Amino acid sequence: MSSYLEAYGEAEARHEQRIRILKVASIVLVCAVVAGLIFYAIFRNYSEERQANRFVDLLRAGNYQAAYQLWCTSADPCPAYPFTKFQEDWGPGSEHADESSAHVGSVEACGSGVLVRVDYKGSEEPVALWVERGSKMVSFAPYENCPGRHWQFGAFFRGLLGKG
Repeated sequence: MSSYLEAYGEAEARHEQRIRILKVASIVLVCAVVAGLIFYAIFRNYSEERQANRFVDLLRAGNYQAAYQLWCTSADPCPAYPFTKFQEDWGPGSEHADESSAHVGSVEACGSGVLVRVDYKGSEEPVALWVERGSKMVSFAPYENCPGRHWQFGAFFRGLLGKG
């Protein structure tokens, strides 16, 4: 039969082990939550950013009809923005004719869409594009920056990773 002090020592050892397990589990949980939030901040606009990259790639390849399909589809026609006007804005004779220097810059979530800035190397001004979340339709952004104050965690973490 074990003595009182031996049983007390065993109970203390089990208690210390439970506390150690609880501490490790808490640290792992906090790290997982922080990693999840960072992952969300970086990738929550990924599909819209990819759509803007696809648009720029189509312009770079000279496939203006396919680029226009990202702007206006047959299911959602743009009577106020016909293909001829699109050609004036994005075609070979436009100020954005050299799409080889274009790349997607900052990306900001704003309400129902994502504001994507297309930057150009050289003197050309950046162009703000709007990618609607639901339909992934591309259009000119209604404003240069999202209105109001908001956190830009995605841009911060992209900058840390060297992707922004």
